[in-house]
Amino acid sequence: MAKAIMVQGTMSNAGKSLLAAGLCRIFKQDGYRVAPFKAQNMALNSFITREGLEMGRAQVMQAEAAGIAPSVRMNPILLKPTNDTGSQVIVNGEVLGNMDARAYFAYKKNLIPAVRQAYESLAAENDIIVIEGAGSPAEINLKDDDAFVNMGMAKIAQAPVLLVGDIDRGGVFAQLIGTVELLEPDERAMVKGLIINKFRGDKTILDPGVKMLEERAGIPVVGVAPYLNIEVEDEDSLTERFSGKQEVGLIDIAVIRLPRISNFTDFNPFESMPGVSLRYVQRVSELKHPDMILLPGTKNTMEDLLWMRQNGLEAEILKAAAAGTVIFGVCGGYQMLGDTLSDPMGVESGGSIKGMGLLPMDTVFAGNKTRTRVEGVFGQVQGILSGLTGTALEGYEIHMGVSTASEGASPFTKISDTNQSSGEIKPDGNQKGNVYGSYVHSIFDKEQVAEKIVEALGKAKGIDTSKMTGVDYQTFKETQYDILAAALREHLDMKQIYTILEQGV
Repeated sequence: MAKAIMVQGTMSNAGKSLLAAGLCRIFKQDGYRVAPFKAQNMALNSFITREGLEMGRAQVMQAEAAGIAPSVRMNPILLKPTNDTGSQVIVNGEVLGNMDARAYFAYKKNLIPAVRQAYESLAAENDIIVIEGAGSPAEINLKDDDAFVNMGMAKIAQAPVLLVGDIDRGGVFAQLIGTVELLEPDERAMVKGLIINKFRGDKTILDPGVKMLEERAGIPVVGVAPYLNIEVEDEDSLTERFSGKQEVGLIDIAVIRLPRISNFTDFNPFESMPGVSLRYVQRVSELKHPDMILLPGTKNTMEDLLWMRQNGLEAEILKAAAAGTVIFGVCGGYQMLGDTLSDPMGVESGGSIKGMGLLPMDTVFAGNKTRTRVEGVFGQVQGILSGLTGTALEGYEIHMGVSTASEGASPFTKISDTNQSSGEIKPDGNQKGNVYGSYVHSIFDKEQVAEKIVEALGKAKGIDTSKMTGVDYQTFKETQYDILAAALREHLDMKQIYTILEQGV
Protein backbone atom coordinates (compact mmCIF):
# COMPACT_ATOMS: atom_id res chain seq x y z
CA MET A 1 0.00 0.00 0.00
CA ALA A 2 1.11 3.53 -0.71
CA LYS A 3 2.44 5.86 1.93
CA ALA A 4 0.15 8.84 2.53
CA ILE A 5 0.49 12.45 3.57
CA MET A 6 -2.45 14.79 4.17
CA VAL A 7 -2.76 18.54 3.65
CA GLN A 8 -5.32 20.15 5.95
CA GLY A 9 -6.09 23.83 6.37
CA THR A 10 -7.12 26.22 9.11
CA MET A 11 -9.98 27.42 6.88
CA SER A 12 -11.37 27.17 3.38
CA ASN A 13 -9.13 28.70 0.70
CA ALA A 14 -6.00 28.45 2.84
CA GLY A 15 -4.27 27.03 -0.24
CA LYS A 16 -4.64 23.30 0.38
CA SER A 17 -5.48 22.39 -3.22
CA LEU A 18 -2.49 24.21 -4.69
CA LEU A 19 -0.04 22.86 -2.11
CA ALA A 20 -1.35 19.33 -2.64
CA ALA A 21 -0.90 19.78 -6.40
CA GLY A 22 2.64 21.04 -5.87
CA LEU A 23 3.51 18.02 -3.70
CA CYS A 24 2.04 15.71 -6.35
CA ARG A 25 4.29 17.32 -8.95
CA ILE A 26 7.39 17.12 -6.75
CA PHE A 27 6.84 13.45 -5.92
CA LYS A 28 6.27 12.72 -9.63
CA GLN A 29 9.46 14.55 -10.56
CA ASP A 30 11.31 12.51 -7.96
CA GLY A 31 10.23 9.29 -9.65
CA TYR A 32 7.31 8.16 -7.51
CA ARG A 33 3.89 6.97 -8.64
CA VAL A 34 1.65 9.50 -6.94
CA ALA A 35 -2.09 10.19 -6.91
CA PRO A 36 -4.27 12.85 -5.21
CA PHE A 37 -7.27 12.05 -3.03
CA LYS A 38 -10.04 14.09 -1.44
CA ALA A 39 -12.82 12.05 0.11
CA GLN A 40 -15.45 14.79 0.03
CA ASN A 41 -15.37 17.86 -2.13
CA MET A 42 -17.97 20.64 -2.16
CA ALA A 43 -17.70 22.57 -5.40
CA LEU A 44 -19.63 23.55 -8.50
CA ASN A 45 -16.57 23.10 -10.73
CA SER A 46 -16.73 19.50 -11.88
CA PHE A 47 -15.28 17.34 -14.63
CA ILE A 48 -16.32 14.28 -16.64
CA THR A 49 -13.82 11.43 -16.84
CA ARG A 50 -13.22 9.15 -19.81
CA GLU A 51 -15.73 6.75 -18.27
CA GLY A 52 -18.43 9.44 -18.20
CA LEU A 53 -18.27 9.89 -14.42
CA GLU A 54 -18.31 13.19 -12.52
CA MET A 55 -15.66 14.42 -10.07
CA GLY A 56 -14.35 17.65 -8.55
CA ARG A 57 -12.12 19.84 -10.67
CA ALA A 58 -9.46 20.30 -7.98
CA GLN A 59 -8.53 16.62 -8.03
CA VAL A 60 -8.42 16.73 -11.84
CA MET A 61 -5.90 19.55 -11.55
CA GLN A 62 -3.88 17.57 -8.99
CA ALA A 63 -3.99 14.46 -11.20
CA GLU A 64 -2.59 16.52 -14.07
CA ALA A 65 0.19 17.69 -11.75
CA ALA A 66 0.87 14.02 -10.89
CA GLY A 67 0.96 13.13 -14.59
CA ILE A 68 -1.93 10.66 -14.47
CA ALA A 69 -5.47 10.45 -15.82
CA PRO A 70 -8.23 11.69 -13.49
CA SER A 71 -10.32 9.00 -11.79
CA VAL A 72 -13.44 9.34 -9.64
CA ARG A 73 -11.58 7.29 -7.03
CA MET A 74 -9.63 10.49 -6.33
CA ASN A 75 -12.87 12.21 -5.25
CA PRO A 76 -15.52 9.61 -4.34
CA ILE A 77 -17.95 12.12 -2.78
CA LEU A 78 -18.82 15.36 -4.59
CA LEU A 79 -21.37 17.82 -3.20
CA LYS A 80 -22.74 20.38 -5.65
CA PRO A 81 -24.74 23.06 -3.80
CA THR A 82 -28.20 23.65 -5.25
CA ASN A 83 -29.17 26.33 -2.72
CA ASP A 84 -28.01 27.70 0.65
CA THR A 85 -28.98 24.56 2.57
CA GLY A 86 -28.86 21.65 0.12
CA SER A 87 -26.66 19.90 -2.41
CA GLN A 88 -26.72 17.33 -5.15
CA VAL A 89 -24.81 14.34 -3.74
CA ILE A 90 -22.60 12.49 -6.23
CA VAL A 91 -21.01 9.17 -5.18
CA ASN A 92 -18.33 7.53 -7.31
CA GLY A 93 -19.28 9.80 -10.19
CA GLU A 94 -23.02 9.01 -10.17
CA VAL A 95 -25.84 11.19 -8.83
CA LEU A 96 -27.24 9.77 -5.59
CA GLY A 97 -29.81 12.54 -5.20
CA ASN A 98 -30.43 15.94 -3.62
CA MET A 99 -30.19 16.29 0.17
CA ASP A 100 -30.43 19.15 2.60
CA ALA A 101 -27.56 19.53 5.06
CA ARG A 102 -29.26 17.76 7.95
CA ALA A 103 -30.28 14.78 5.81
CA TYR A 104 -26.77 14.47 4.39
CA PHE A 105 -25.12 14.51 7.83
CA ALA A 106 -27.52 11.77 8.95
CA TYR A 107 -26.70 9.68 5.85
CA LYS A 108 -22.97 10.39 5.69
CA LYS A 109 -21.70 7.37 7.65
CA ASN A 110 -23.24 5.11 5.00
CA LEU A 111 -20.63 6.44 2.58
CA ILE A 112 -17.60 5.29 4.60
CA PRO A 113 -17.29 1.98 2.67
CA ALA A 114 -17.26 3.85 -0.66
CA VAL A 115 -14.54 6.20 0.59
CA ARG A 116 -12.43 3.32 1.95
CA GLN A 117 -12.76 1.32 -1.26
CA ALA A 118 -11.78 4.28 -3.44
CA TYR A 119 -8.79 5.12 -1.27
CA GLU A 120 -7.53 1.57 -0.94
CA SER A 121 -7.83 1.00 -4.68
CA LEU A 122 -5.66 4.06 -5.37
CA ALA A 123 -3.21 3.15 -2.62
CA ALA A 124 -2.71 -0.31 -4.14
CA GLU A 125 -1.57 1.23 -7.43
CA ASN A 126 0.70 4.04 -6.22
CA ASP A 127 3.73 4.78 -4.05
CA ILE A 128 2.37 7.98 -2.48
CA ILE A 129 -1.14 9.39 -1.98
CA VAL A 130 -1.44 13.12 -1.32
CA ILE A 131 -4.71 13.62 0.56
CA GLU A 132 -6.48 16.97 0.79
CA GLY A 133 -8.82 17.89 3.64
CA ALA A 134 -11.84 20.18 3.45
CA GLY A 135 -12.44 23.38 5.39
CA SER A 136 -10.89 23.06 8.84
CA PRO A 137 -10.43 20.03 11.13
CA ALA A 138 -11.35 22.20 14.14
CA GLU A 139 -14.97 23.00 13.27
CA ILE A 140 -16.30 21.86 16.62
CA ASN A 141 -19.92 21.70 15.42
CA LEU A 142 -18.93 19.28 12.64
CA LYS A 143 -16.23 17.17 14.29
CA ASP A 144 -18.59 14.44 15.47
CA ASP A 145 -19.61 13.82 11.85
CA ASP A 146 -16.07 13.88 10.43
CA ALA A 147 -16.11 10.28 9.28
CA PHE A 148 -13.77 10.87 6.34
CA VAL A 149 -13.24 14.59 5.67
CA ASN A 150 -10.30 15.75 7.79
CA MET A 151 -8.99 13.83 10.81
CA GLY A 152 -11.42 11.01 10.08
CA MET A 153 -9.70 10.47 6.72
CA ALA A 154 -6.24 10.88 8.24
CA LYS A 155 -7.07 8.01 10.60
CA ILE A 156 -8.42 5.81 7.81
CA ALA A 157 -5.24 6.33 5.76
CA GLN A 158 -2.90 6.55 8.77
CA ALA A 159 -1.62 9.74 7.15
CA PRO A 160 0.57 12.33 8.90
CA VAL A 161 -0.91 15.80 8.54
CA LEU A 162 0.58 19.08 7.29
CA LEU A 163 -1.56 21.95 8.61
CA VAL A 164 -1.69 25.06 6.39
CA GLY A 165 -2.51 28.62 7.49
CA ASP A 166 -3.15 31.62 5.23
CA ILE A 167 -1.05 34.62 6.28
CA ASP A 168 -2.44 36.77 3.45
CA ARG A 169 -5.77 37.13 5.28
CA GLY A 170 -4.07 37.86 8.59
CA GLY A 171 -3.97 36.15 11.98
CA VAL A 172 -1.99 33.15 10.78
CA PHE A 173 -0.45 32.42 14.21
CA ALA A 174 -3.87 32.41 15.85
CA GLN A 175 -5.18 30.26 12.98
CA LEU A 176 -2.53 27.59 13.42
CA ILE A 177 -2.24 27.56 17.22
CA GLY A 178 -6.01 27.80 17.66
CA THR A 179 -6.65 24.92 15.26
CA VAL A 180 -4.07 22.72 17.00
CA GLU A 181 -5.52 23.57 20.45
CA LEU A 182 -9.05 22.62 19.36
CA LEU A 183 -7.99 19.15 18.21
CA GLU A 184 -8.32 16.08 20.38
CA PRO A 185 -4.98 14.77 21.76
CA ASP A 186 -4.86 11.83 19.32
CA GLU A 187 -5.65 14.20 16.41
CA ARG A 188 -3.03 16.70 17.54
CA ALA A 189 -0.45 13.92 17.54
CA MET A 190 -1.12 13.35 13.83
CA VAL A 191 -0.14 16.92 12.88
CA LYS A 192 3.54 16.59 12.02
CA GLY A 193 4.23 19.90 10.30
CA LEU A 194 2.89 23.45 9.93
CA ILE A 195 2.99 25.55 6.76
CA ILE A 196 2.51 29.32 6.56
CA ASN A 197 1.08 29.98 3.12
CA LYS A 198 0.72 33.02 0.79
CA PHE A 199 3.53 35.05 2.41
CA ARG A 200 4.66 38.31 0.79
CA GLY A 201 7.82 40.14 1.79
CA ASP A 202 11.05 39.49 3.68
CA LYS A 203 10.86 36.14 5.47
CA THR A 204 13.52 37.14 8.03
CA ILE A 205 10.98 39.54 9.55
CA LEU A 206 8.73 36.54 10.14
CA ASP A 207 11.40 34.33 11.77
CA PRO A 208 10.70 35.33 15.44
CA GLY A 209 7.03 34.50 14.94
CA VAL A 210 7.90 31.16 13.36
CA LYS A 211 10.10 30.28 16.35
CA MET A 212 7.35 31.22 18.81
CA LEU A 213 4.78 29.27 16.76
CA GLU A 214 6.90 26.12 16.95
CA GLU A 215 7.36 26.56 20.70
CA ARG A 216 3.65 27.17 21.40
CA ALA A 217 2.33 24.46 19.08
CA GLY A 218 5.10 21.94 19.70
CA ILE A 219 5.11 21.18 15.97
CA PRO A 220 7.82 22.16 13.45
CA VAL A 221 7.15 24.71 10.71
CA VAL A 222 8.16 22.90 7.52
CA GLY A 223 7.87 25.90 5.24
CA VAL A 224 6.77 29.46 4.54
CA ALA A 225 5.31 29.31 1.06
CA PRO A 226 5.16 32.55 -0.93
CA TYR A 227 2.10 34.08 -2.52
CA LEU A 228 2.19 32.48 -5.97
CA ASN A 229 0.57 33.79 -9.15
CA ILE A 230 0.23 30.34 -10.65
CA GLU A 231 -2.36 29.91 -13.40
CA VAL A 232 -4.00 26.60 -12.55
CA GLU A 233 -7.67 25.76 -12.34
CA ASP A 234 -9.51 26.92 -9.23
CA GLU A 235 -11.85 24.72 -7.28
CA ASP A 236 -14.84 26.85 -6.38
CA SER A 237 -16.39 30.25 -5.89
CA LEU A 238 -13.66 31.32 -3.43
CA THR A 239 -11.34 31.79 -6.39
CA GLU A 240 -9.44 35.07 -6.45
CA ARG A 241 -10.23 35.36 -10.16
CA PHE A 242 -13.61 36.81 -9.26
CA SER A 243 -12.12 39.69 -7.29
CA GLY A 244 -9.35 40.40 -9.79
CA LYS A 245 -8.63 43.56 -11.66
CA GLN A 246 -11.26 45.12 -13.88
CA GLU A 247 -8.92 46.91 -16.31
CA VAL A 248 -10.00 46.62 -19.93
CA GLY A 249 -7.54 45.15 -22.44
CA LEU A 250 -7.30 45.59 -26.21
CA ILE A 251 -9.77 42.75 -26.45
CA ASP A 252 -12.20 42.80 -23.53
CA ILE A 253 -14.21 39.75 -22.47
CA ALA A 254 -16.78 39.92 -19.68
CA VAL A 255 -17.99 36.81 -17.85
CA ILE A 256 -21.27 37.16 -15.97
CA ARG A 257 -20.55 36.05 -12.41
CA LEU A 258 -23.78 34.21 -11.69
CA PRO A 259 -24.62 33.45 -8.03
CA ARG A 260 -24.38 29.70 -8.68
CA ILE A 261 -21.64 29.86 -11.31
CA SER A 262 -20.06 26.53 -12.20
CA ASN A 263 -17.20 25.41 -14.42
CA PHE A 264 -15.85 28.94 -14.82
CA THR A 265 -12.54 27.26 -15.67
CA ASP A 266 -13.99 27.00 -19.20
CA PHE A 267 -12.73 30.54 -19.78
CA ASN A 268 -9.20 30.24 -18.38
CA PRO A 269 -7.55 29.90 -21.83
CA PHE A 270 -8.27 33.57 -22.53
CA GLU A 271 -6.36 34.61 -19.40
CA SER A 272 -3.05 33.43 -20.85
CA MET A 273 -3.36 35.60 -23.96
CA PRO A 274 -1.54 38.96 -23.95
CA GLY A 275 -3.74 41.99 -24.55
CA VAL A 276 -6.93 40.14 -23.55
CA SER A 277 -8.83 41.06 -20.39
CA LEU A 278 -11.15 38.49 -18.86
CA ARG A 279 -13.36 40.19 -16.25
CA TYR A 280 -16.00 38.67 -13.96
CA VAL A 281 -18.91 41.06 -13.48
CA GLN A 282 -21.90 41.04 -11.13
CA ARG A 283 -23.41 44.47 -11.71
CA VAL A 284 -24.50 46.58 -14.64
CA SER A 285 -21.93 49.22 -13.65
CA GLU A 286 -19.13 46.65 -14.06
CA LEU A 287 -20.16 45.43 -17.50
CA LYS A 288 -18.88 48.44 -19.50
CA HIS A 289 -18.64 47.73 -23.27
CA PRO A 290 -16.95 44.34 -23.76
CA ASP A 291 -16.19 42.77 -27.12
CA MET A 292 -17.71 39.49 -25.98
CA ILE A 293 -20.03 38.55 -23.10
CA LEU A 294 -19.78 35.01 -21.76
CA LEU A 295 -22.64 33.35 -19.90
CA PRO A 296 -21.17 30.46 -17.85
CA GLY A 297 -22.61 27.26 -16.48
CA THR A 298 -24.70 27.34 -13.32
CA LYS A 299 -26.17 24.85 -10.86
CA ASN A 300 -29.54 26.62 -11.06
CA THR A 301 -30.16 28.07 -14.50
CA MET A 302 -33.64 29.43 -13.89
CA GLU A 303 -32.90 31.19 -10.60
CA ASP A 304 -29.69 32.71 -11.98
CA LEU A 305 -31.56 33.98 -15.05
CA LEU A 306 -34.13 35.59 -12.75
CA TRP A 307 -31.23 37.14 -10.80
CA MET A 308 -29.95 38.75 -14.01
CA ARG A 309 -33.46 39.86 -14.85
CA GLN A 310 -33.86 41.56 -11.49
CA ASN A 311 -30.49 43.33 -11.35
CA GLY A 312 -30.64 44.67 -14.91
CA LEU A 313 -27.85 42.56 -16.44
CA GLU A 314 -30.25 40.72 -18.75
CA ALA A 315 -31.47 44.01 -20.23
CA GLU A 316 -27.90 45.17 -20.78
CA ILE A 317 -26.97 41.90 -22.47
CA LEU A 318 -30.00 42.20 -24.76
CA LYS A 319 -28.92 45.75 -25.68
CA ALA A 320 -25.38 44.57 -26.34
CA ALA A 321 -26.64 41.72 -28.55
CA ALA A 322 -28.78 44.15 -30.54
CA ALA A 323 -25.72 46.34 -31.03
CA GLY A 324 -23.72 43.41 -32.47
CA THR A 325 -21.68 42.37 -29.42
CA VAL A 326 -20.78 38.69 -29.38
CA ILE A 327 -22.81 36.77 -26.76
CA PHE A 328 -21.61 33.24 -26.00
CA GLY A 329 -23.33 30.87 -23.56
CA VAL A 330 -21.98 27.57 -22.26
CA CYS A 331 -24.24 24.91 -20.72
CA GLY A 332 -26.56 26.76 -18.29
CA GLY A 333 -25.60 30.04 -19.93
CA TYR A 334 -26.57 28.51 -23.28
CA GLN A 335 -29.95 27.41 -21.89
CA MET A 336 -30.68 30.96 -20.72
CA LEU A 337 -30.34 32.27 -24.28
CA GLY A 338 -33.34 30.30 -25.55
CA ASP A 339 -37.04 31.14 -25.70
CA THR A 340 -38.32 29.13 -22.70
CA LEU A 341 -37.05 27.08 -19.77
CA SER A 342 -39.36 24.49 -18.17
CA ASP A 343 -38.86 22.34 -15.10
CA PRO A 344 -41.91 20.05 -14.82
CA MET A 345 -40.12 17.56 -12.52
CA GLY A 346 -38.72 20.14 -10.10
CA VAL A 347 -35.11 19.34 -10.99
CA GLU A 348 -34.19 22.96 -10.27
CA SER A 349 -36.89 25.36 -9.13
CA GLY A 350 -39.96 23.97 -10.88
CA GLY A 351 -42.32 25.82 -13.20
CA SER A 352 -41.53 27.61 -16.43
CA ILE A 353 -40.03 30.98 -17.33
CA LYS A 354 -39.20 32.93 -20.45
CA GLY A 355 -35.64 32.79 -21.65
CA MET A 356 -33.66 35.69 -23.08
CA GLY A 357 -35.07 34.99 -26.54
CA LEU A 358 -31.74 35.30 -28.33
CA LEU A 359 -31.61 31.74 -29.67
CA PRO A 360 -34.53 29.79 -31.24
CA MET A 361 -34.87 26.87 -28.81
CA ASP A 362 -36.67 25.61 -25.72
CA THR A 363 -35.15 23.79 -22.74
CA VAL A 364 -36.86 21.23 -20.52
CA PHE A 365 -35.08 20.03 -17.38
CA ALA A 366 -35.18 16.25 -16.92
CA GLY A 367 -34.20 13.90 -14.12
CA ASN A 368 -31.33 12.23 -15.98
CA LYS A 369 -27.96 13.96 -16.11
CA THR A 370 -26.02 13.95 -19.38
CA ARG A 371 -22.37 13.12 -18.65
CA THR A 372 -20.03 12.44 -21.54
CA ARG A 373 -16.73 13.46 -23.11
CA VAL A 374 -17.02 14.71 -26.68
CA GLU A 375 -14.95 15.75 -29.68
CA GLY A 376 -15.90 17.36 -32.95
CA VAL A 377 -15.76 20.53 -35.03
CA PHE A 378 -17.51 23.86 -35.30
CA GLY A 379 -20.09 23.76 -38.08
CA GLN A 380 -20.90 26.55 -40.54
CA VAL A 381 -20.51 29.42 -38.11
CA GLN A 382 -22.35 32.69 -38.72
CA GLY A 383 -21.50 36.26 -37.83
CA ILE A 384 -18.32 37.63 -36.31
CA LEU A 385 -17.02 34.19 -35.28
CA SER A 386 -17.38 32.68 -38.79
CA GLY A 387 -13.63 31.99 -38.77
CA LEU A 388 -14.30 29.12 -36.36
CA THR A 389 -15.94 27.09 -39.14
CA GLY A 390 -14.37 23.64 -39.32
CA THR A 391 -12.10 24.16 -36.27
CA ALA A 392 -11.61 21.09 -34.08
CA LEU A 393 -12.86 21.09 -30.49
CA GLU A 394 -13.07 18.73 -27.53
CA GLY A 395 -14.54 18.83 -24.05
CA TYR A 396 -17.37 17.32 -22.07
CA GLU A 397 -21.10 17.65 -21.45
CA ILE A 398 -22.60 17.75 -17.96
CA HIS A 399 -26.19 18.99 -17.71
CA MET A 400 -29.71 18.08 -16.62
CA GLY A 401 -31.68 19.81 -19.38
CA VAL A 402 -32.55 18.94 -22.98
CA SER A 403 -32.69 21.82 -25.47
CA THR A 404 -34.80 21.47 -28.59
CA ALA A 405 -34.11 23.82 -31.48
CA SER A 406 -36.96 25.52 -33.28
CA GLU A 407 -37.57 25.03 -36.99
CA GLY A 408 -34.92 26.73 -39.08
CA ALA A 409 -32.37 26.92 -36.25
CA SER A 410 -28.71 26.54 -37.10
CA PRO A 411 -26.55 24.13 -35.02
CA PHE A 412 -23.26 25.52 -33.78
CA THR A 413 -21.05 22.42 -33.58
CA LYS A 414 -20.96 18.78 -34.66
CA ILE A 415 -19.81 16.43 -31.91
CA SER A 416 -19.55 12.74 -31.07
CA ASP A 417 -19.34 10.86 -27.77
CA THR A 418 -15.76 9.65 -27.30
CA ASN A 419 -17.03 6.80 -25.09
CA GLN A 420 -19.09 5.27 -27.89
CA SER A 421 -17.47 3.13 -30.58
CA SER A 422 -20.17 4.05 -33.11
CA GLY A 423 -18.79 7.55 -33.53
CA GLU A 424 -22.29 8.87 -34.20
CA ILE A 425 -22.13 12.59 -34.97
CA LYS A 426 -24.83 14.83 -33.52
CA PRO A 427 -25.52 18.56 -33.75
CA ASP A 428 -24.85 20.64 -30.64
CA GLY A 429 -25.64 24.17 -29.69
CA ASN A 430 -27.33 26.95 -31.54
CA GLN A 431 -26.47 30.24 -33.19
CA LYS A 432 -28.18 33.31 -34.51
CA GLY A 433 -26.31 36.36 -35.75
CA ASN A 434 -23.60 37.07 -33.18
CA VAL A 435 -25.20 34.96 -30.43
CA TYR A 436 -23.77 31.48 -29.88
CA GLY A 437 -24.39 28.67 -27.43
CA SER A 438 -23.07 25.19 -26.70
CA TYR A 439 -23.36 22.46 -24.06
CA VAL A 440 -19.63 21.65 -24.38
CA HIS A 441 -17.46 22.58 -21.41
CA SER A 442 -13.75 23.25 -22.16
CA ILE A 443 -14.80 24.31 -25.66
CA PHE A 444 -12.08 27.02 -25.69
CA ASP A 445 -9.20 24.81 -24.51
CA LYS A 446 -7.72 24.01 -27.91
CA GLU A 447 -5.27 26.74 -28.88
CA GLN A 448 -6.84 27.46 -32.27
CA VAL A 449 -10.30 28.03 -30.82
CA ALA A 450 -9.33 30.83 -28.42
CA GLU A 451 -6.96 32.36 -30.99
CA LYS A 452 -9.58 32.46 -33.73
CA ILE A 453 -12.13 34.04 -31.40
CA VAL A 454 -9.70 36.77 -30.33
CA GLU A 455 -8.67 37.30 -33.95
CA ALA A 456 -12.32 37.70 -34.97
CA LEU A 457 -13.06 40.11 -32.11
CA GLY A 458 -10.01 42.17 -33.04
CA LYS A 459 -10.94 42.26 -36.72
CA ALA A 460 -14.43 43.49 -35.82
CA LYS A 461 -12.95 46.52 -34.05
CA GLY A 462 -10.04 47.09 -36.45
CA ILE A 463 -7.24 45.73 -34.23
CA ASP A 464 -4.36 43.56 -35.47
CA THR A 465 -4.24 40.60 -33.07
CA SER A 466 -1.52 38.65 -34.89
CA LYS A 467 0.85 39.01 -31.91
CA MET A 468 -1.83 38.20 -29.33
CA THR A 469 -1.49 34.46 -29.75
CA GLY A 470 -2.13 32.09 -26.93
CA VAL A 471 -0.53 28.74 -26.21
CA ASP A 472 -1.92 25.25 -26.17
CA TYR A 473 -3.73 25.23 -22.84
CA GLN A 474 -2.52 21.77 -21.82
CA THR A 475 1.09 22.73 -22.52
CA PHE A 476 0.59 25.96 -20.59
CA LYS A 477 -0.74 24.08 -17.57
CA GLU A 478 2.24 21.69 -17.58
CA THR A 479 4.56 24.67 -17.40
CA GLN A 480 2.60 26.09 -14.48
CA TYR A 481 2.84 22.83 -12.51
CA ASP A 482 6.62 22.86 -12.96
CA ILE A 483 6.82 26.48 -11.77
CA LEU A 484 4.70 25.55 -8.73
CA ALA A 485 6.92 22.59 -7.87
CA ALA A 486 10.10 24.67 -8.20
CA ALA A 487 8.70 27.36 -5.88
CA LEU A 488 7.67 24.83 -3.24
CA ARG A 489 11.03 23.06 -3.39
CA GLU A 490 12.64 26.40 -2.63
CA HIS A 491 10.39 27.36 0.28
CA LEU A 492 9.37 24.05 1.88
CA ASP A 493 11.72 21.75 3.76
CA MET A 494 11.22 18.78 1.44
CA LYS A 495 13.80 16.69 3.32
CA GLN A 496 11.70 17.04 6.47
CA ILE A 497 8.48 16.39 4.56
CA TYR A 498 9.95 13.17 3.16
CA THR A 499 10.91 12.18 6.72
CA ILE A 500 7.33 12.86 7.89
CA LEU A 501 6.05 10.76 4.97
CA GLU A 502 8.37 7.85 5.80
CA GLN A 503 7.71 7.89 9.55
CA GLY A 504 3.92 8.15 9.15
CA VAL A 505 1.86 8.49 12.35
